[in-house]
Amino acid sequence: MSTENEGNEGTAAEAVPSVPSAPPVPADAPQGPPESTPDAPAYPQTPDAAAAQQSPRAQQPYPPTEEPATATTPMASVPGTPPPGLQSAAEANWPPPPPAVPAYAHHGADGGGAGPVWGAPAQLHSPAGPRKRGMGGLVAAVAAAALIAGGIGGAFGYWAADRNGSTTVAASVNPQDLKRDPGTVAGVAAKALPSVVTIDAQSGDGEGGTGTGFVYDKEGHILTNNHVVASAADSGQLTVTFSNGKKYGAEVVGRAQGYDVAVLKLKNPPSGLAPLPLGNSDQVAVGDSTIAIGAPFGLSNTVTTGIISAKNRPVASGDGSGGSNSYMSALQTDASINPGNSGGPLLDARGAVIGINSAIQSTGSSVGQTQAGSIGLGFAIPINQATNVAQQLIKTGQPVYPVIGATVTMDERTGGAAIPDQGTGGTAAVAKGGPADRAGLKAGDVITKFNDTVIDSGPTLIGEIWTHKPGDRVTLTYKRDGKTATAEVTLGERKGDS
Repeated sequence: MSTENEGNEGTAAEAVPSVPSAPPVPADAPQGPPESTPDAPAYPQTPDAAAAQQSPRAQQPYPPTEEPATATTPMASVPGTPPPGLQSAAEANWPPPPPAVPAYAHHGADGGGAGPVWGAPAQLHSPAGPRKRGMGGLVAAVAAAALIAGGIGGAFGYWAADRNGSTTVAASVNPQDLKRDPGTVAGVAAKALPSVVTIDAQSGDGEGGTGTGFVYDKEGHILTNNHVVASAADSGQLTVTFSNGKKYGAEVVGRAQGYDVAVLKLKNPPSGLAPLPLGNSDQVAVGDSTIAIGAPFGLSNTVTTGIISAKNRPVASGDGSGGSNSYMSALQTDASINPGNSGGPLLDARGAVIGINSAIQSTGSSVGQTQAGSIGLGFAIPINQATNVAQQLIKTGQPVYPVIGATVTMDERTGGAAIPDQGTGGTAAVAKGGPADRAGLKAGDVITKFNDTVIDSGPTLIGEIWTHKPGDRVTLTYKRDGKTATAEVTLGERKGDS
């Protein structure tokens, strides 16, 4: 959004009132004794304005102002060919092009309009004929006094400016002494940054990358994305760096590939850890302000801002390694998220975590490029879902997924989540005795709604199911032989990643 400066226009008065509201100033320096009172300018001028017009500088006017997605992986670390569409932080280009230099408009005093020359003598005279004595003489005397005083003040100001070369005044307050209000972006960032960490994940063969995480509790647990630490989870090395530069070794407590959530534990956690406060992602509204903190392209402690652009956005993202995809009903934000932001917190205006930055939409990469940067379409795992997963991982070390007990296709052109004739490896598409079977669902049914949420594909259905817990009772709307029906389903559970 840009702003435009508009000038003021006026029309000069045609005649001088008998008693002007401000003393008139001659338009030109008189060459001899005037025979009549000169016309007044359109706007009465103050002494400073009259003086400003005498400087040569004041005579120069200034110009006016004028696809399947891939998770935000750790920076440049995960091997494999990424699918198009949403992608992880590791799959965007570096270095980015240098920022364009903005062409700022010049600001300054308006130098337009001709004014009287400072120092012109004020000539007072009496007309040939007799005139009545009264206020006229007093007004003329005041006008002369104002002109002389304005001329002297203007001359001194011009001399001082010309002698000193500048009229700017330096601030007396040091920047470090300025106090930022807690509700500002600077205030939120200052409080949150000490609890955000940069994660360096190195696999056993020396490959690795950079991602982000944040302090989850005072025991030293760090919450992040699974794809940030996957390469170093088994035999690699994990190093966590805080904003003050201090480094700590870490180990994986548990990972959930489907949710793209992982929990780390610092090996020697420092005292005084400050967990980030957790918000309620269910209460987030489109248009709410957001703040993202992470290490895009390895640039630790980077803060970007935006808004919530959409909610419940179905996202299926992969880590680019050909492994299992993750599914989420994501928060969409236009805060700049790039490779290396993965696993970092998405904060609300209060500084509470409302999501974990996980994936970005990409326009694709050109020849010779393997990564792309932010185009303003970033996706975060809602913190309510991530918290449930984290608690399970800390408790048991493995994730628990709610399920309906049926296989659905990943084809997005079916107008819903279609149950195929057979499941993976020739198994039954509807598990015998499972939740879907007990609810009466069959192969060939197309699920079109999950409670009140419209389902347009298999990934959308999975993302919605995984926002719930095992044991939750939900309503599925489906089509069979052109007819619509509903079924009440109690969600089952599956432990671990398969």
